[in-house]
Parts: sequence; C-alpha cells; structure tokens
Amino acid sequence: MIEFKNVSKRYEGGFEALHNVNMQLGEGEMAFLTGHSGAGKSTLLKIISLIEKPTRGQALLNRINLKTVSKHRVPYIRRNIGIIFQNHQLLFDRSIFDNVSLPLIIQGFRYQEIAKRTRAALDKVGLLHKEKVMPITLSGGEQQRVGIARAVVHKPMLLLADEPTGNLDPVLSREIMQIFIDFHQVGVSVLVASHDLSLIDELKKPVLTLNAGQITHNDLQPIAAYE
Repeated sequence: MIEFKNVSKRYEGGFEALHNVNMQLGEGEMAFLTGHSGAGKSTLLKIISLIEKPTRGQALLNRINLKTVSKHRVPYIRRNIGIIFQNHQLLFDRSIFDNVSLPLIIQGFRYQEIAKRTRAALDKVGLLHKEKVMPITLSGGEQQRVGIARAVVHKPMLLLADEPTGNLDPVLSREIMQIFIDFHQVGVSVLVASHDLSLIDELKKPVLTLNAGQITHNDLQPIAAYE
C-alpha cells in the first residue's frame, strides 16, 4: 500500500522536514503517526496524498512512484485516498448532505448513486438525521464526523487523518478514533497523525514516531529492511 524508501523532503530555504524515512503500511493495516510539533507528521501525510513531493528517495502508493506522478494523474490517484483534517474544512454555506456528496459530484456520479452513497456515509458516522442542516449548527465533534463521512463517501482504500481529535475532548476523541477502527476492520488502510499518546496507548495499534524528520520508533516495518 504505502512504502517510503529513504524519503527526504527539503523545503525552500533549506528546512529538511523529513530525512531518510523508511516505512511501510500494508493493505488493510492501521497505524498511528506520533511526534512533537514540527516533527514531520504533516509533511509525511502530504507526500502520501500528493500535496507535496519528496526531494529524495521513493514514496510509493500501490507501487506508484508519487514523485513522478504528473499533475493530470493526481486527481485519479487521490480517488483511492480519504483525507481528514483537524479543522474539518467544511463549506458553511452548504448543507451536511451537500458537503459530504461533493467528492461524488466532482467525479461525475449520477444523482441516485450520490444520494445512496452520501446517506450511507452519514449513517456510518451517526449523522443521517442531520443531512439537511448547515455545518454551523453542529458541535465540533459532529463537524469532524461530517469531515470523515466526506472522506469515505467515495469508498477509498486508504484513510489519512491529520490530528483529527486535536480540538476535541477525551470522550469525543474516543468516538472519532472508534470510527477509524471500524473502517479499518472492514479492510480500509488507516494512518492517523496524533499527539494523543494516552488514547493511542489504549487502542493498541502500531505506532510510527517521528523526531526532527526521522522515524525513531516503528512497529510496522523495521528501518533496517531498506538499508
């Protein structure tokens, strides 16, 4: 599914966000990505989701070299990825239904299929009864659930989440993490970046730890395998 082979990312100005990162997330696996603020977690997720490209090394998604993907192919590869952000990035002038259905509209699905998939996604996150309301009327936890529904409505093989519980209380954080576990249990690969070490410890899933752009702990794939 995901393979990083000696991946480094250097931004303009010389800052190296990632340095010789080696990791592998297999199909259907779930893992947490941890590390201090600025450790490189968001950069790693951005490379997987084709928002950034590595400076050196190979970043592979389903054996596709992400560094060499042309711009016109990016949207097609992203159809296999669901992305959840900490700040939801919802459209507040549109209903919950319209927010969740947007990826399907962009991909050109027929309305009947859009309606079916959108309502199924909202049902999975417990918000089917609020499909007609506006995002501003929802709590922070509910808004995050809408973001998750939008990320999974096109049935991706891979879910990426960047600090999805950063603004939520412990109870809501557990509820959101349980949704990710539920998707993992039906075969979706899941990688979640989080600072919530106590919650991660409770969930007993593999952990990748970044420190200053380098992986210092890896439960998934020994770093030595690529050396």
